[in-house]
Amino acid sequence: MKLTVFGATGGIGQEIVRQALHAGHHVTAVVRNPAGLTVRGDALEVVRAALDDPEAVRPAVAGRDAVLSGLGARSRKDAGVATRLTRTVLRAMEAEGTRRLVVVSAAPVGPAPDDGPLDRAVRAIVSAVLKDVYADLRAMEAEVAASATDWTVVRPPRLQNRPLTGRYRTVVGGFPPKGRFIARADVAHAMLALTSDPGAVKQGVGVAD
Repeated sequence: MKLTVFGATGGIGQEIVRQALHAGHHVTAVVRNPAGLTVRGDALEVVRAALDDPEAVRPAVAGRDAVLSGLGARSRKDAGVATRLTRTVLRAMEAEGTRRLVVVSAAPVGPAPDDGPLDRAVRAIVSAVLKDVYADLRAMEAEVAASATDWTVVRPPRLQNRPLTGRYRTVVGGFPPKGRFIARADVAHAMLALTSDPGAVKQGVGVAD
C-alpha cells in the first residue's frame, strides 16, 4: 500500500514508518524537521511541511491508500495541537478524495471499562491531571468523526518504550478490561493492522496489553 504518516518523528509515528517499510509498503513521512526521523528505507519519501496549510499538505496525501496519524500533544503545554493539526490533515484528505484515516487518541477519551473502584479512581486522577490534553483529543475525535473520511480512532492506555510484541488486545467500540499499559511499537502495529480492517471503519478501538 501507499501510506502517508503524520507525526512521523514521534514515538508511535516512527514505529509506524519502520514497521510499514518492513512490511513492504511505500511510506510518505510528513515532518517539520527531517533530522528528527531516524528511520531509513528505499521506499520512504520524507516531506517537510508545517501543518498549518491544507494546500501544502495535499500532495502528501494525494493518491494514497491510507493516512495514519500519530499527531498529539507531547506535554500539557502543547494541548490543542492534536485538533489544530488534524484539522489540516482532514481538509487535505477531503480535497484529494483520500478516504482511509487511522489516528491515535487515548484510552480516557473513550468509554470506560468496568474494572473496579481502584481502576476507576486511577483513571479519574489521570484524567484530571491531563484534562487539557484529553479535552484536545476529544475535540480532535469530534473533528475526525464529522469528516468525510473512513476513519478509525485508536485509544491506547499508558504508553511505554518497549519492543514490539504483537501480543495485545483490541476492542472495537470499547476498551480491553484491565488494560493499563502498551508499548508504542504495539500501538503502531495495531494501527497498521486496523488500516485494512473494514470492521474498524468509523469506530473507536481500544488497544492494550
